[in-house]
Amino acid sequence: MAALRADVGIDLGTASILVYVKGKGIVLKEPSVVAIDNNTNKFLAVGEEARRMLGRTPGNIIAIRPLKDGVISDYNITERMLKYFIQKSLGKMLLKPRLIVCVPSGVTEVEKRAVIEASNEAGAIKTYLIEEPIAAAIGAGLDITEPNGNMIVDIGGGTTDVAVISLGGIVVSKSIKIAGDDCDDAITRYIRKKYNMMIGERSAEELKVNVGCAYPFEEERYMNVKGRNLLTGLPLNVEVSSTDMLEALKEPVQEIVEAVHEVLEKTPPELAADISNRGILMTGGGSLLYGLDKLIEETTGIKTKVAENAVECVAIGTGKSLDWVEVLEKSMDDGQKSRYR
Repeated sequence: MAALRADVGIDLGTASILVYVKGKGIVLKEPSVVAIDNNTNKFLAVGEEARRMLGRTPGNIIAIRPLKDGVISDYNITERMLKYFIQKSLGKMLLKPRLIVCVPSGVTEVEKRAVIEASNEAGAIKTYLIEEPIAAAIGAGLDITEPNGNMIVDIGGGTTDVAVISLGGIVVSKSIKIAGDDCDDAITRYIRKKYNMMIGERSAEELKVNVGCAYPFEEERYMNVKGRNLLTGLPLNVEVSSTDMLEALKEPVQEIVEAVHEVLEKTPPELAADISNRGILMTGGGSLLYGLDKLIEETTGIKTKVAENAVECVAIGTGKSLDWVEVLEKSMDDGQKSRYR
C-alpha cells in the first residue's frame, strides 16, 4: 500500500515553485504565477504560461503572484495553485500525499500555519515544514549533523536567508525581504530615472540575468532593452551597460552583504573559526548574480562559493528530508503541528 501514497517536497518560492517527488526527484519547476479571469474567478493559466501574460493582459484578466516576500499573500489562490501543481506532479493518487514545504527562517507562527493549512486544503494528508537554510544545506550536500559550523546564504525571489548551521539546527540566522524581486525593482527604478523609460517586470529580469552584476565584469557588457518613453509615451530602445547594472543593484546587494556581516558578528567563536576554514556557501537563484560571491568574499575575507546546483538546492534538500519525516514529526511542537484531514 505504501506505493499508493507519494511523499512530496515543495520549494514554495516567491518567484518559482519546485516539486520533488520521493523516488523520482524534481518533477516540476514552474514560476509561481497565476492568471485569473476576474469576471468568472476561473484559472486561465498557471506557471510558465501565466508568467508570459505578466503585463500583457486585458482588463478582465489578471496575472498575479500569490506569494510575496516568501510568504502567502493571497491564501485562496495559493491553495488553488498548490492543488494544481500537486495534481500535475502526481497525476491520480489513491491516497493523499505527505508534504514537506520549506519556509524562510524568519516566518511567524501565523505564516507557518497559513502554509500548513493551504497545503492540507490543496490535498495533503499531512504537511511538515522545513526552514530554507536547512533545506539548502542538505541539497548542497553538506553534512549538517556534525558539530561543525556551516554558513548558508540562500537568495531567492522574495527573501534572503543567512544562517549558521550546526548539529542539524540553526544557531544564528537572519531573514531579510530583499532578494531577486527587489533587484528587478531596483533595475526598473534606475532605468526610469536615467533613461526616462518605463520597462516591464520581464525586461528587468532579463537585464539582471544577462548584464546584471554585483562586481565589475572584466569586459563591459551591453544589452538592448525596449520600453515606453515617459516623456513622449512612444516605444523606446536603449542600450544598457553592465556599469549601469552595477549602479542600479548597489542598494539591494549592499543589504544582502550587511545581513551576512550581521550573522557573522553574532556567530559563536568556535563556529566562526569553522566558517573561516570551510567558507560560505551560496544557494538560490539570486546567488547567480555575477560577482556577488566575489563581493561577499572581499568584504568578509572568507572564501565564498556558489553551490553547484544553486537554483534547485532547496528543492533537493526538501526532497531528501522526506527520509526524516518521522524525526520531523517528533520535533514539531504543538504550535506547528498540522492536523490529519
